[in-house]
Parts: sequence; C-alpha cells; structure tokens
Amino acid sequence: MTIFMARPTPFEDPHVAQFAWARYRRVMRWMMLTTVTLVVGAMVALYRSNGTVPVHFYIVAAMGVGFAMLLMSGVLGLMILSRRRTRGDAITHPPENMRDG
Repeated sequence: MTIFMARPTPFEDPHVAQFAWARYRRVMRWMMLTTVTLVVGAMVALYRSNGTVPVHFYIVAAMGVGFAMLLMSGVLGLMILSRRRTRGDAITHPPENMRDG
C-alpha cells in the first residue's frame, strides 16, 4: 500500500505568499484606475445620449458599472493567483488512475 503525501504548497512559504499578495494588490490598483476611468467614460456617454435625467440614474449606473468591474477583476485576479500556485502542484506521486496516458 502506497501512501501519497502532499508537499507544502508554495503559499505556505511566507516570502512566496507575500510576493503573490503584493502582486495581487498591484493588479487591483491598476484595475481600480481602469474602473474609475471606465465609470467616468460611461457617465459622459450616458449624459450625451440621455441629457439631463435625475441624478439617481447616474449614481446607480456608476455604482453598477464600478461594482461589476471591481468584482470581476477581483475574482479574475484571485483565479490567476491561485492558478499559478495550486495544491495539485505539490502532490509528489498522483494515483495510478489519475495519471495521463
């Protein structure tokens, strides 16, 4: 009987984890700048196409676009971060039925 032991994940090393989270924060700062730019552009486009409408329309539109952009970029950033370092990479010997070929 063979026992399969998993090595520690790369994120268990404090230096690797610190580097990865710093990179994620840097990506999120850029996405925040992109989101603010997109929201301002969307507000200008809405004003040009609709003219003067109640201010609530612009507030809700800005919040919707901003929330959607930040949520999507946050999830995508975490997905990319987790894809680079996965627990599956730490397995030394996968079971026979899990091997390719």
